[in-house]
Amino acid sequence: MSQAAEKDPATPALAKDGAGGVRSRANGEFDGLRLSGLTKSFATFTAVDDLDLDVPRGSFFALLGPSGCGKTTTLRMVAGLETPTSGSIVLAGKDITRSKPYQRPVNTVFQSYALFPHLDIFENVAFGLRRRKQKNVDAQVKEMLDLVELGSQARKKPAQLSGGQQQRVALARALINKPEVLLLDEPLGALDLKLRRNMQIELKRIQTEVGLTFIHVTHDQEEAMTMADTVAVMNKGIIEQMGAPAELYENPQSTFVANFLGQSNLVEGRITGRSGDVVNLDMHGVPVSVPADRAHTDSERGWIGIRPEKVLIGAPGEELDAPGNTVPGGVVTDVSFVGVSTQYLVKMPWGQELQVFQQNTGRAQMFRVGDDVELSWRPEYAFLLDPSQDAHAGAEQVGADG
Repeated sequence: MSQAAEKDPATPALAKDGAGGVRSRANGEFDGLRLSGLTKSFATFTAVDDLDLDVPRGSFFALLGPSGCGKTTTLRMVAGLETPTSGSIVLAGKDITRSKPYQRPVNTVFQSYALFPHLDIFENVAFGLRRRKQKNVDAQVKEMLDLVELGSQARKKPAQLSGGQQQRVALARALINKPEVLLLDEPLGALDLKLRRNMQIELKRIQTEVGLTFIHVTHDQEEAMTMADTVAVMNKGIIEQMGAPAELYENPQSTFVANFLGQSNLVEGRITGRSGDVVNLDMHGVPVSVPADRAHTDSERGWIGIRPEKVLIGAPGEELDAPGNTVPGGVVTDVSFVGVSTQYLVKMPWGQELQVFQQNTGRAQMFRVGDDVELSWRPEYAFLLDPSQDAHAGAEQVGADG
C-alpha cells in the first residue's frame, strides 16, 4: 500500500492527539520526530525505502513487522548507529541526520539489557548522571527506581534480579537521561510469555507517567497493539498501513496487514453492485456485502475478508445473530479447544477451509469433525481487499533481522 505520510514534509503538522495525529509547536514547527525520504540501501537490497513518518511528541509509537522488514534498521538510523543512504531525520526541529549517536537526545533499550554486572542497581541507573557530573544524583535515581517499582532492590546486583526486573533497570537507566525519544528494540523478547505480558502493561504505565516519546520496534503483534497509541506496519522497507491498533485490526487495507495482524479469512468475490455505503458481492454463489468504507479496491473482484472471531457457526437452518451474510454447506474438518475459545476449520462447498473462533461461554453448541454447519457474519465486520495482492502475504514471515 502507500507510505504512511503522503504529504509535503515541509508542511507544518497541525496539533492532534497522540493516537495517530501530530502535534506542533506554537510557531507551527513540528516538535516530534520526523523522517523524510529516509532510505537505507545495502549492497544487495534496500532495507528502508523512501520512508516518510511523523511520530508525535509524547506518544507511544510502534514499528511492527516481520524480520527483515526494515524496522530495526529504521530505529538504528534514528539512534545514529546506521547512516542513511538518503533522506533526513529531524527531532524537535533539529536535523540530526548526520549527528553522532552521543550528540542525539535519544536513548535505546535493547533486548540484551547491557547492565554493568559489577555495579548495584542504584549505580547502574546513576551511571549516566555521574558521568556528566550532574547534581542531585541520589534524589533522581531514587525517583526513577520508584517509578519502575524497584526502590527496594537498589543495592542488589543485576544477577540477583529476574529478567523483568533487569529490563526495568535498563529502562530506568535510559529514562533518567530525559531523552527526547526512547527507542525500544525488541525489549521484551527475552522474557517468558507471562512476564512479557506483565511488562507490556508496565511499559505503557511508565510511558504515560513520564510523558516521553517511546518508539517501540517489535515483530510481536500483541505487544504492539497492547501498548502503542499508533502502530505502523512495515513490510519490505515501507509502511503498509499506519493508525490506531483497533483501526488497523478492524479495517486492514492490504492482505499483508490483514494476515500479519491476527488472522483473516480471505475469500475471492465478484462485485455485483455498489449502493450508497454498501458494496454487494457474489462469493462463490452466495450474496454478501461489505461497507463501502471498508472496500479497498477499484477492481470488479476482490478478497472478501472476515476475522475468525467475527464468524458465527451453527447447525444447518439454525438462526444465527448475524443477518446478511449466511454461508451454507460447510463441514467441520478440525476442532481445537484452546481454553477461552474453540477454533474450528470449516470446509466450504468451493473447497476452501475457513477459520471460526467461538468463545467458550457454555451457551453455544459444540461441533465435531464431520458435522454439517452454516456460517454467518454481520456485513459491517467484513472488508474487501485488492485482488492483485497475495492472499497469503503476511501469514508466515521469515527472514533476517531487520
